[in-house]
Amino acid sequence: MGLDIGVGALADLLAHDADSAAWIRRSLKKVNALLAKEKLPAHDEPETLPPLRSRAAICGYPYSFLHHLRRFAAHAKTKPKWKPKPFPESKDPADDPVVIDELAMLDSHLLCHSDCEGFYVPVDFPDPLFSTSKIKVPGDMLGSSQGLMRELIAVAPFLGIKLKYGVLSNAEAKRINKAVKEDAPFWIELCVWLSLFEAARLSIEHRTAICFG
Repeated sequence: MGLDIGVGALADLLAHDADSAAWIRRSLKKVNALLAKEKLPAHDEPETLPPLRSRAAICGYPYSFLHHLRRFAAHAKTKPKWKPKPFPESKDPADDPVVIDELAMLDSHLLCHSDCEGFYVPVDFPDPLFSTSKIKVPGDMLGSSQGLMRELIAVAPFLGIKLKYGVLSNAEAKRINKAVKEDAPFWIELCVWLSLFEAARLSIEHRTAICFG
């Protein structure tokens, strides 16, 4: 079992799996109820989409991989002059005190999200949203694709990723994929970063939700 990160799920499932498409509809109805509670615009998930092409060679991996990027991002956020060094392999990234402290702030779209289910929607809001006693969304947390993108852009320099005005070139995406394939330093963090960046890019461009599953 592992995490798969997808976009355009409803459009795809309407063509291939009606039962799962119905589940997505029900889930997004709850998402919109939570958005409405916060007086935010509703998300209208498209039912048809052009082919969505991620430049990430890997969009699915063990759940633990996500925590490696979260740990890296937490350190980068709290240490502006931090020079990354490999973390001890024996340490669980989810147990890092810096991660725990940042989670408690409840303001990170990257950190405050389920590692196995749930959505990011292309609606811009500052902090993650959480299920209530009456409105329960998958994973109990809802992220903003724009909020996630801002955090990915912020951590990119610490990973040696070069962006131009927040845009990732095809050449740089290719370089990251090569680094991942060759197990370069921080290859796990790079793998997760690229998969999330591409999902956020496609989500914002095509107004479709990112789905963890």
